[in-house]
Amino acid sequence: MRGDIMRYFRCIFFLLLYSPAVFAQQQPTILADDTTTVVKREVVLVRKKADRISPYLLDTLQQQVPLARALFHDKIDNEQARADVADGLADHHISLPASYEDGARISRALLDEVDRLEIMVENMPANGRDSVMCNQQKIQSLRALWELLRQYSIDPRPTADYYTHLASNMRDMLLAANEHKSLDYVQAHPDFYALDNGKVLLDNQPEARSFLYTYLGKAHPVRLIMRLEEFAKDSFASGIISAAARLQPKIVFNYALSSNMLLKGAVYRTHDPFVQAIVQLTAESGSPLRALPFVSYLYNNTKTIDAIDTIAANPALAFDNLVSLRMQNEPLTKALYTEELEYTALKNFVRHMNELHDTTDDVRFKCIDSLSANALFYIMVYGREEIYTSSFLGTFNRMMARMAPLKGNQLLEGLHYDHFRTFIRLCAGYNTLSEFLATMDDTARTTLMSRFIGGLQYGPEQDLEDAVNVADAFGSIQDSALFVFLDAKVKENYYNCTAQKNKKGIAIYHLLSMLLESSRLAGTDPGGASAKLKIKPINIVPFEVLANDSGTIYERVFFYGDDDGKTAYSGFLDEYLRNPKWKTDTTRKYWTTVTSQTGKRIVMYANRPLKSPEDEMAIDSLDLYLYTNAIKPTIAIHRGHSYHVKSTLSRLDTNAKIVVLGSCGGYHNVATVLSSSPDAHIISSKQTGVGAINEPIIRTLNAQLQEGGDINWITAWQTLDEYFLKRKELYAKFNDYIPPHKNLGVIFIKAYRQMVL
Repeated sequence: MRGDIMRYFRCIFFLLLYSPAVFAQQQPTILADDTTTVVKREVVLVRKKADRISPYLLDTLQQQVPLARALFHDKIDNEQARADVADGLADHHISLPASYEDGARISRALLDEVDRLEIMVENMPANGRDSVMCNQQKIQSLRALWELLRQYSIDPRPTADYYTHLASNMRDMLLAANEHKSLDYVQAHPDFYALDNGKVLLDNQPEARSFLYTYLGKAHPVRLIMRLEEFAKDSFASGIISAAARLQPKIVFNYALSSNMLLKGAVYRTHDPFVQAIVQLTAESGSPLRALPFVSYLYNNTKTIDAIDTIAANPALAFDNLVSLRMQNEPLTKALYTEELEYTALKNFVRHMNELHDTTDDVRFKCIDSLSANALFYIMVYGREEIYTSSFLGTFNRMMARMAPLKGNQLLEGLHYDHFRTFIRLCAGYNTLSEFLATMDDTARTTLMSRFIGGLQYGPEQDLEDAVNVADAFGSIQDSALFVFLDAKVKENYYNCTAQKNKKGIAIYHLLSMLLESSRLAGTDPGGASAKLKIKPINIVPFEVLANDSGTIYERVFFYGDDDGKTAYSGFLDEYLRNPKWKTDTTRKYWTTVTSQTGKRIVMYANRPLKSPEDEMAIDSLDLYLYTNAIKPTIAIHRGHSYHVKSTLSRLDTNAKIVVLGSCGGYHNVATVLSSSPDAHIISSKQTGVGAINEPIIRTLNAQLQEGGDINWITAWQTLDEYFLKRKELYAKFNDYIPPHKNLGVIFIKAYRQMVL
């Protein structure tokens, strides 16, 4: 914009220097009177033509920018320059990791469009305002542009879509504000773009501001409560807090405990009974965080705070109470007890049993001795990401004993069939499904498995978790009679969905039918199976897909700063430091580089497992290095516990073609991988990864690649099977790893997205 202002002054100078009037004064004898009249008439005509153009559409300044506003133009220019050079180059192009095209789009929005909006602001008519009010209106408009750019500068993950829409909305809101129509505009466009731009533009428009926050607060209370600081003092804050408390009570709980008196005061002033129960808990409980999942007891006047504290202090008693709340489907605290069930299932039970895997059963399973069959069911279901095979079997056996005299179908019915497809999939994977089904009579078994197969067509097209559970189970079912039954039920559901013209159901059951057939062929004809499913080969990853133009393959290994991560990193270093075929460079502060010295060039980048939160800093630093140097890893390897997987997946490069999770590859994990890289081949485990298994897998893959060969999963897995057969202590855990050509859940997602999405 500064350049535009300078151009403006140059234009004024030349107009004054060469205008007809000045020229006529300097050379009065050259121009005859009639010629001067013609020139003057042409100037008048040009001015009249300009007057007919809306001042909002002019692309040049119509008057000098006063010094009072020039300061804001400088601020805007500085923020634009900051955005421009963030990638290291002052080239009028803002780079984004996603793509060059996205960078071009965001550059147009934040550089070109903002420049145009600066000119528009200066040209805006007064619309009845006196000179003071007109100046204030323009300053407010320039401040809004400055805040838009400042928001980009602190945004950790900006997207082209968001800022393109934000800049477009800014233009509309500037026009509306100058035309005294802000309320009309936000009523017609009540969205978050208007809310973000309105933080400045609606500052003196209380009715429009109140409408926008109230409307969005009703539609998106959780999203709004995260911005409470913006409206904590407003009267409409209580309604948003009340609505958010019923969806995410923990956020309101955190505000009630906050040292930020603005946020705390807003919660305390909210007279909603449920919010006040949360406030009372924070003020009177000895352990408010542990007691929070049971706040509905206080709200419903069924238990005192002392009684709640007693429950919360005993892990087994607390878990049984969480299960009870789940079975009652208590509505107000559903988010709380669901989150707490998963957290405590892992923390207090699954990890404890896993850590004691070398002890006797009476020691190992003591932590679940007092739990009911229902509670044991949820330990298996919510602990699925990390539970060892032996931990699952020990928990399953105890559940079977304690549910008597109930049959399996009666247990599931009492649980309202909550997560029952996940449970059946787990039982199939751990070879306990036949035992569970044997507790029922033929009619109950048929009804349960029909329910397992049926109803997958409901819900959004993208919601595939239940269908993936069914697909995963197919790969583990050994009972031939059950296999035939499931095949018939799949076809029956397919015909029903076809008759109902249910697009999602037709796709799901068509693919499940093919998967049932392909699961029989997975070891002999995976290429044929992928051809039938119309997806890329599931048993082969060509070398040229993994290598860049120069023939180099880049791999990325993620480590984290807990004890397991440090142990895994130490084992990783030992593997390559003592191998003359690899060169290890440990001179970097945040990461280590390992490069092959024979065969094809492979470069592995592994961040150091520094103590949290420095481990995340190490990963971010390596991210920046790879991005700056245009290095695109095609193989990504996660090392460590499953609770770090989300962090790894959030940084997964879209170029990844092989992803080794090294821990549980649950539905949400593999779905996230495939969202980033639809063709990725995924290796995952039914339980927490084991370094002594992960290293041989990586070694086997790299050996094939160093020879310049394609990755063939069938031959690779045969090699690994032979290796672990000689190491009996690891063989059972190796069998918990699922190779890409046998991961029916992943194959199903790929085929479904190819067919529908």
